[in-house]
Amino acid sequence: MLLNIRKKMHYPQKSKGNNTSVFIIIFMFIMIISTTTVIIMTTTTNHVYGQQDNTNFNAIDSSNIQSIPAKKIQIGDIEISYKMLGKGDHIILFNGASDVMDAWDLSFLTNLSSNHTVIVFDSRGLGNTTMGSKSYSMQQLASDAAGLLGALNIPKADVMGYSLGSFIAQQFTMMYPDKVNTLTLVGSSCGGKDQIPKPAEFIKLQSEVVNKSLNNVSISQEEMKELVAASVGVGWIKLHPEVLDNIPTMQQAKPGLSPEAMNNQNNIGKEWEATNWSGACDELAKLAKPTLVITGTDDNMYVPHVNSLKIVEKIPGAWLVQIKNAGHAVMDQYPEEIGKIMNTFLSTAAQSN
Repeated sequence: MLLNIRKKMHYPQKSKGNNTSVFIIIFMFIMIISTTTVIIMTTTTNHVYGQQDNTNFNAIDSSNIQSIPAKKIQIGDIEISYKMLGKGDHIILFNGASDVMDAWDLSFLTNLSSNHTVIVFDSRGLGNTTMGSKSYSMQQLASDAAGLLGALNIPKADVMGYSLGSFIAQQFTMMYPDKVNTLTLVGSSCGGKDQIPKPAEFIKLQSEVVNKSLNNVSISQEEMKELVAASVGVGWIKLHPEVLDNIPTMQQAKPGLSPEAMNNQNNIGKEWEATNWSGACDELAKLAKPTLVITGTDDNMYVPHVNSLKIVEKIPGAWLVQIKNAGHAVMDQYPEEIGKIMNTFLSTAAQSN
């Protein structure tokens, strides 16, 4: 999996006059999308076309979100750094690969926290959370999150994960189904033998970057450019060619990330993507939690977007949202849209319970 070069990129903002196309395939009937969209319905597919609007969804001002001080709590062998913001039912967010909690887009958090209490945290060995002494694994990261919810006296929550965090979110759901109300997966794969692998040349690039980091060898600007291009996708580059100007260094893109932490995250991602196990889809299908799956249609390198279709095929009643001209960095390319889509999904799921 490795890290996704997505943050601190200052993605260009969409102009207010441009239409943003969000394609939604929902294997269930849906009535509420947004007050500003036009819904064209077929038997199994809803195509939703809308313009970015200026509706104020802010329960908390962005500056306040940024200034919320982190708290720390001892969970087993580690001290976890976390923040809570907003109001309403709890939702816990699992970060993308090598990201810390402050990597979440502020407009996304503002949208989501308008009617949910959002829990963000630094994963084991990242940011201000300690590494501890236990073996680093997907199961351990899921256990850490369960310990955090327990310490906060939160018996059950909505669960959302992005990229590598979506793998951890699936592991959490399988290990602790009684703690999960709903599951949202962004840029995801259920792993194992049924997944569609990333291209071999991209696997090679990621491995070279990790090896250079471990051996204290500089990562070239050309390699960083390839990672960024793969992250945003070809459609976004056509719309915003300037995104490939002023490519950051690894240190700028992932400040404070240690080679050890990068390697740990890379290893658990590769284990999830390995073909020597059955993957998570069948187990998730048995649990049948209300599930929302979001992907960029141009995510062809990090986690090929066809994997999202496979998840939806397996899980009864799952929602699938495919966003045009978005890559694996979809969380940063369309943060407000994703926040609104999630609010629709979560409110609809709550009404169904």
